[in-house]
Amino acid sequence: QVQLVESGGGLVQAGGSLRVSCAASGRTLSSYVMGWFRQAPGKEREFVGCIIRSGDVTYYADFVKGRFTISRDNAKNTVYLQMNSLKPEDTAVYYCAASTLHGGSLVRDYDYWGQGTQVTVSS
Repeated sequence: QVQLVESGGGLVQAGGSLRVSCAASGRTLSSYVMGWFRQAPGKEREFVGCIIRSGDVTYYADFVKGRFTISRDNAKNTVYLQMNSLKPEDTAVYYCAASTLHGGSLVRDYDYWGQGTQVTVSS
């Protein structure tokens, strides 16, 4: 199994940028499609985006496309979520997740989850 730990969350003002990281241990990160999800209080966990094993292709939810970028450094066993032009509605706990198969946009497509990191965007 793989263990995932998110970091880099914090408080940022609207329009600002933040990069959150997901570090993996126990398994080689390149074995997995990696996804990012977020969950705001009282809301369901929602798909942000994902990146294939090679890092050549990414997929994003419509509401973040053009603002967020997912990348991975398999040599460092780390996946990143770069968030630009942040809005107050982006406030949520951000989770990374690993899929042993082909990934997807659903929570049930992923097999392993980190504990999340809080991102708060002030207006």
